[in-house]
Amino acid sequence: MNRAELISEIAELTGLPKTEVATTLTGILHSITGALSKGDKVTLVGFGTFERRNRQARTGRNPRTLAPLRIPSSRVPAFRAGQELKDVVDGRARQKSYSLPGTKSSSAKKSALKAGKAKKR
Repeated sequence: MNRAELISEIAELTGLPKTEVATTLTGILHSITGALSKGDKVTLVGFGTFERRNRQARTGRNPRTLAPLRIPSSRVPAFRAGQELKDVVDGRARQKSYSLPGTKSSSAKKSALKAGKAKKR
């Protein structure tokens, strides 16, 4: 899935216009990138953690000449998946159905109906 397909999927799920979804997604990515550049971690509970890691300097080889060369140290972004994401990807759990904020999901509606029937009796 590429960025345009992700925007279309989110717009379909939420009912928001694609332009608004694209602006929001750009803002999220900008915020994550800014936090990582400062050295902060970004944790999305259940999804995962974005962090910055330091790579040490090392010796590599030029593939053409096989001459050794020094690779300098660098800072790289890293992602560590959360347990919920791991479980869904592995098939140990099912992905929760999406419902708009402020609306009850079908399971919440069913439990509310059951509670209402129990009160009437």
